[in-house]
Amino acid sequence: MVEGTKLGGQTVSCEFLGIVPMSQRRTLKLLHVLGTAWLVFCLGCILVLVLRQAGLDWWVIFSLSGYSAVFIFFLLSLYLFAIFRGAGKSQQIEVEHPLTSSFYYAGFYVLTPILGGIAAFLGMIGADSITQYVLGVSLGTLGMTFLGWVVVDPALGMLEMFLPASRKHRTERLAQLRKIRQEHQQQQKDLLAKVLEQEQREKVQWQQALETYAEKLSALLASDTPDWQEAENEAVGMGVNAWKLGGLSCMRELRDMTLARCQDRPQDAAVADYLSSWWDGIGSWRYSVPS
Repeated sequence: MVEGTKLGGQTVSCEFLGIVPMSQRRTLKLLHVLGTAWLVFCLGCILVLVLRQAGLDWWVIFSLSGYSAVFIFFLLSLYLFAIFRGAGKSQQIEVEHPLTSSFYYAGFYVLTPILGGIAAFLGMIGADSITQYVLGVSLGTLGMTFLGWVVVDPALGMLEMFLPASRKHRTERLAQLRKIRQEHQQQQKDLLAKVLEQEQREKVQWQQALETYAEKLSALLASDTPDWQEAENEAVGMGVNAWKLGGLSCMRELRDMTLARCQDRPQDAAVADYLSSWWDGIGSWRYSVPS
């Protein structure tokens, strides 16, 4: 369902807008805007009359109405934005809601505030004062809107769900959705398995290709040569080759293989890890790579 406004703590739905033809949908949107504007106007009248009955002067009411008008305009804009943006995304199924998805019911729904105002207007004929008349029409609009949007519409929607055709279609639809969801989950699992398998194959290929590099680098780290610049240049060259072969992951694999060889030889177990600093700047390798 496309959510509408909040009234009496309940959500007023606008789901019919998403299931009627485009030409009729435009008409319903316009009528819905008019009905909502009339409802807001009636709420404003009730607020003003209540404040007057409380003894507030007009200048106080007008001062408050300025801020209230901005706030109401903001809420109304958000409400209309939700209608026009979400009208095409309705999840209501016509087969499951044969009454509330019809165009005639939709027309009655959006005209509920105006129909309530008309009924209250006719019922208030002969009122003693204009104030009483305006208050009666406003309260009639509010009451009719609350009854139609908050009580009748959700109740009809619930009753429609108990119809045999609605229940059957809903059961089939939910079963189809579960099937689609399960297929999607299985596809994700298969994709993840393929990725892991590819990574494992690449790791095996790297280990075979980097075997010679790891042996040379472990010898460089364990050597006691005075020319460390030459050793660094040779290590950088092997690091660049590893980067070209498989990026940062391949470089990490080569470093781990090198250090593992040093650990396997007791005399080289305490060698320093110069590779982290020598390879700084190669591709995305940074000296902060954890050892």
